[in-house]
Amino acid sequence: MAELEKAFLQIEGGAKVPCLFNPESISVGRRNNWAADSMPGKGVPKLRYTGADSGWMRLDLVFDTTSSGTPVTNYTSKILALMEVDKNLPGTDETTNNARPPTVTFHWGDLHSFTSVVCDLALTFTYFSSTGVPLRAQMGMELRQFEPSQAFGPQNPTSGTPRPHRVHRVLPGETLDRISARYYGDSNRWRLLARANGIEDPLAIRPGSLLSVPRMEST
Repeated sequence: MAELEKAFLQIEGGAKVPCLFNPESISVGRRNNWAADSMPGKGVPKLRYTGADSGWMRLDLVFDTTSSGTPVTNYTSKILALMEVDKNLPGTDETTNNARPPTVTFHWGDLHSFTSVVCDLALTFTYFSSTGVPLRAQMGMELRQFEPSQAFGPQNPTSGTPRPHRVHRVLPGETLDRISARYYGDSNRWRLLARANGIEDPLAIRPGSLLSVPRMEST
């Protein structure tokens, strides 16, 4: 039986936050704006296009640590932090109050969201230990599109994105140059993998870890 792919959130800069359970459903949408000038005594006016709104993705996540007894907040707090301003991001200028939270991308096997930001989040703790430690939580999240994307093709929520990525699970004995040769036909392109995953030491990748693999047209 094939190993079940686990979903995760990749934060701007390369860090990853695992989803303990994969979502049961994902909703994706976008909105185009249209306007018309109505006039007394006239019929239905002709619409004119006035621009597009950012796309959105909504998903519900479940976190459960009852088997280990550790606080479930060890996971949920990392996602809550995605709504906080990060002054270490490129472009930050404290003199003009130019700062923002990080961008995030949702990954689940071959499915990857557009680059987005967490715009809405609701967290409910549903189970506690006898001493009041939260052990189970449900989280509703809405991601909003951060930049232009063609992520709304007919195939899936990520077809046609300007920077589409695949995910590779590292096997025992694999190195970045071998993975590069597999996907690109050229072992010398291992630096693309290193940059995409924030890897400083190409010899330090661990078996079982997931690597984001940029497609050649996006590089």
